[in-house]
Amino acid sequence: MNTMKRMWTGILLLAAVLHIDGQVIKIGSVAPDRSPWNDGLKELAREWERITNGTVKLKIYPGGIAGSEEDMVRKVRLGTLGGALVTNFGLTKIDPDAFIFNTPFLFSSENELHYIMDRMKGELEKQIEAKGFKVVIWSMSGWINFFSKDPVLYPEDMKRHKLSFTTGEPELEQAWKKSGYVIVPTDLKDLMMSLQSGMANAFYLPPILAASGQYFPMTPHMNALRLAPLLGGIVVSKKIWDQIPVNYASQMIAVTQKITDRLDRETDKLEKDAIDTMKKNGLVVHEPPPDSLKRWREASDRGMDELIGKAFSREIYDRMIRLIKEYRQKNGE
Repeated sequence: MNTMKRMWTGILLLAAVLHIDGQVIKIGSVAPDRSPWNDGLKELAREWERITNGTVKLKIYPGGIAGSEEDMVRKVRLGTLGGALVTNFGLTKIDPDAFIFNTPFLFSSENELHYIMDRMKGELEKQIEAKGFKVVIWSMSGWINFFSKDPVLYPEDMKRHKLSFTTGEPELEQAWKKSGYVIVPTDLKDLMMSLQSGMANAFYLPPILAASGQYFPMTPHMNALRLAPLLGGIVVSKKIWDQIPVNYASQMIAVTQKITDRLDRETDKLEKDAIDTMKKNGLVVHEPPPDSLKRWREASDRGMDELIGKAFSREIYDRMIRLIKEYRQKNGE
């Protein structure tokens, strides 16, 4: 009886491996081909193939070849992609509660963000798995800053600008408008044209993208105040992930963590290099006045009812706020 049981276990394990071997996992990404993030994906492909003795292979579609983050999430659901490298905007298309990390001026520091993430990611991962996706790894890709034609230190300064806003997030768009800003919905691929035409004269992006996209010459002022983190990660169809033998899966996650940790460190350096390069070419970085964060948060709070219970659940928001207060009390902030 034990012999038969072992035989059937072996057959089922072999069937799982053979299924993965015959079905290369296609991974979509909006990261440019020669970017550090795409290089990281290529390294990941080599490592996963090594760990699984060639039974798990990745085919990477970089630079938006597979579409926007929303497109990629839809294609994973349809089965035409096996997974994707996404930011928190893409994660939001899987589970709306991930949108909480897009909330402007919610976090004060990277340490505070890590404290919150350590306590919330398990719950979010369960919710995302219930939607048919496995979060293989979370990653931090830097912070988002305002760039503008003229100096912007306070909310009143931004209200005199036309702020480019990436389309596809109607609740956040309404929140910005309710906070008193002039919003110009723009796809990222059209941002340059929008700035050149004067349709928009401000935007918010990570400095690395502002530099690589060459947007900053038309918006030569950057507010050093961090608006929000750019979180993200690698997600894979849960149906595909569940076919990978457990001993392989644990090793694959471990090597993914190692590569991601290195990329996070590289991103910090790349961000500093990007800012230095832009400063040498005319960018002026404005340090926020001591009272500015309070005023930005007050302006942001006026639009919060457009997000709570709409973009994300009140339960996830209340838990986030409790953890932020807990962290600040522990650290005397």
